[in-house]
Amino acid sequence: MTHEHTQTTSLSFEFFPPHNAQATARLWRSVERLAPLGPKYVSVTYGAGGSTRERTMSAIKTIQERARLNVAGHLTVVGASRDETLEVARTYARNGVRRIVALRGDAPKGQEFFTPHPEGFKNAAELVAGLQEVGDFDISVAAYPEKHPDSPSMKADIDNLKRKIDAGASSAITQFFFDNEDFYRFRDAAAAAGITAPIIPGILPVENFTRMVNFANRCHASVPDWMHQAFGNAGEDADTLATAICAEQCDDLQANGVDHLHFYTLNNPDLVYNVCRALGFETVGVGIANEVA
Repeated sequence: MTHEHTQTTSLSFEFFPPHNAQATARLWRSVERLAPLGPKYVSVTYGAGGSTRERTMSAIKTIQERARLNVAGHLTVVGASRDETLEVARTYARNGVRRIVALRGDAPKGQEFFTPHPEGFKNAAELVAGLQEVGDFDISVAAYPEKHPDSPSMKADIDNLKRKIDAGASSAITQFFFDNEDFYRFRDAAAAAGITAPIIPGILPVENFTRMVNFANRCHASVPDWMHQAFGNAGEDADTLATAICAEQCDDLQANGVDHLHFYTLNNPDLVYNVCRALGFETVGVGIANEVA
């Protein structure tokens, strides 16, 4: 099923840095599988307090060198001083990274609430402002169609997003969601608050329904009853169902003015690939080097 509106839609894919040789092979398989879809960029996540700093940098370099993709680096403020955080941004810049996903970040394991480092940035808006001093980055920030769990109200959440955009971010990527009406309501509320930067939907294809529900609970993302029923009855057809549900969600988003889709791959490329192909995205020839330089 090819759709006219897909031709103007761009894609991006999020990966996480590998923690061992097996995970490295999985990441690389993900990049090889998805690079031919011609993403506008791919991003690599960054653990709390820089816990994945070296692995994130290594993954970015490998993707740049072997797949020639535009790579965005994530950056959080958790557990680091301003200088330490901005040094990571400088390292990104030295490595040719021009796009940063700037996040406050979640509290480290064992801590219930986020607490700023005494010499660190207090929030993502401060981080975005700080990044302006370091280089000319294209900065994306996070947005929450169902409200960030730490926000007292949706209005407070929208106000916080506006502060991040006003500080210099050029776009926002949302937490994943399954009811597009939540996204449309949020987009309308952001526009009413004077936010003109694009709000990009974050899409999570359902690789494993039980795992996804646990993940969604941690992220405070709601899973509709109909999805519980559908996957409960799917049996061996779960992958086919997941592809159809995700493609339908993306199709509706495109029909309602969305021109960029950001996929959370969890380093599982096949479902993402199948969804993009179902939406009518063509593959392009991408030369990928076999050996790491």
